[in-house]
Amino acid sequence: MFSGILGDKLGGRESLRILAAFYVISALGCAFAWNWYALLFFRFIGGLGIGGTSVLGPVYIAEIAPARWRGLLVGSFQINVVVGILVAYLSNYIIGRFDLGINEWRWMLGVAAAPAALFFVMLFTIPRSVRWLVTKNRIPEAREVLDLLGSPDGASELDDIIESIHVDGVAHSESLFQRKYLTPIFLAVTVAAFNQLAGINAILYYLNDIFGMAGFTSVAGYLNAVGIGAMNLVATLFAMTIIDRVGRRTLLLIGGVGLTLCLGGIAAMFFTRSHFNLLPWVLVAYIGFFAISQGAVIWVYISEVFPNRVRSKGQSLGSSTHWIMNAIISGLFPVLAARSAGLPFLLFAAMMALMFFVVLFTYPETKGVTLEQMQHKLGIEY
Repeated sequence: MFSGILGDKLGGRESLRILAAFYVISALGCAFAWNWYALLFFRFIGGLGIGGTSVLGPVYIAEIAPARWRGLLVGSFQINVVVGILVAYLSNYIIGRFDLGINEWRWMLGVAAAPAALFFVMLFTIPRSVRWLVTKNRIPEAREVLDLLGSPDGASELDDIIESIHVDGVAHSESLFQRKYLTPIFLAVTVAAFNQLAGINAILYYLNDIFGMAGFTSVAGYLNAVGIGAMNLVATLFAMTIIDRVGRRTLLLIGGVGLTLCLGGIAAMFFTRSHFNLLPWVLVAYIGFFAISQGAVIWVYISEVFPNRVRSKGQSLGSSTHWIMNAIISGLFPVLAARSAGLPFLLFAAMMALMFFVVLFTYPETKGVTLEQMQHKLGIEY
């Protein structure tokens, strides 16, 4: 919620360096945590890094990327998130093979210090954001960065950036919470909320515990998690190739049906305590349906339904909704699962069924619609 303030003050590059240091501190602190409260504190520090990076990372990429590569490079952020999840599962599986006993979890959390340190070091090889330099009136430095990036017409591009900064400054004071923006606010909040009500992060966080509840050994659970992470990557790559052809609304509807069936099937397994041999396959299908629908659509859709004047504020609202729901649901999941292992999956299935009808009756399709046309389509007039 507050990373934008840090980014505006220090710039994306310096802010990301601070967040990278948080990652290192968090990983090492968790590895050497001396009690439960120390572990929570260092996990909280890691959460600050994750939350800030999820906002400032894509913003920095968008601001530094040449226009012809911007879509691909910003999209690569989500691909790398999915790759990171797969690598984390693979790391857990490898560490699990060493029979480290009671200290196994310390290694699983502490090993993250290595990529965190690499991230921190590599951030000293990148330039400042051109857009941020312009906001600080450091025009000569901005021109140098454009030249470094190989801009074919740096002077013209710099003039465009200066003009856009001026326009953004004029619109900066406009409030998001106005009657005319109720529809895009509803769309952003609901798509972000349903993203987490699908149970995705709760399931990814507690995946090994879910396999444990189904009777799998820890090593078998780690190996199954690797397969699910691989499916997540493949499905995300596939989704990026079809989202502009199939459409955002259509993908959400497909996902609503698939996710409801998969989550309902998992709930039935736990309620009946049977057919657990199918659990890895149903979870793979669940991840596939999520990746091609909610996983691919959420950030694109939020960025498309708001007018230019309040887009950054709208994205902040959607992102905050996403992370707040993530905190609530991932906190409630183990509590509900302790009462009945099938209960959280039944609730997730019900939410996905509800999402299907909400999308069917209230969500407009944004595929092939310009931002100005979308503004008119939502009835937003100035």
